[in-house]
Amino acid sequence: MASHEAHGILPVPTLSPSPHLLLVAAPFYRRIADDMIAGAAAVLAAAGASHEVVEVPGALEIPTAIRLAARAGRFDVFVALGCVIRGETTHYDTVCADSSRGLMLLGLEGICLGNGILTVENMDQAVRRADPGDMNKGGGAAEAALHLIALARRFAPAKTRQAPQGEILMAAASAGIV
Repeated sequence: MASHEAHGILPVPTLSPSPHLLLVAAPFYRRIADDMIAGAAAVLAAAGASHEVVEVPGALEIPTAIRLAARAGRFDVFVALGCVIRGETTHYDTVCADSSRGLMLLGLEGICLGNGILTVENMDQAVRRADPGDMNKGGGAAEAALHLIALARRFAPAKTRQAPQGEILMAAASAGIV
């Protein structure tokens, strides 16, 4: 059972230049996907970020779509949006675990993304979580993505100092290479 304790919320970072995001949505449950896209888009607009939306058949395809888009190099950060509702079979467990694992592996590769794939027991839970006026999990995933791109920028490797050509030749000479 979920706790009703207040959760800590970080302020949305201010980013310059403004990032360009890709929202990858699985519209298997169209109403849920549309609400999550709306919630994410509102957060991004308030943050001054631009975005595009692409749709894939289901939650299992979201990590692959993000990886393909990341290779293109047109996006700074990604938001995964979808919904998996428990059914009568173990397919729910597979989809939840594998989509989550795929997103986690992308994150560990250094791809910044917010995970907004809902994993719920029933449609009522999904509707409440997707609603931009209620729990707004699409907006929350967009906020998480913005936090990660801010961290990626903060921890980007410093430019290495380029040695002047003379220093390189002198170092090579002292090492007996020239």
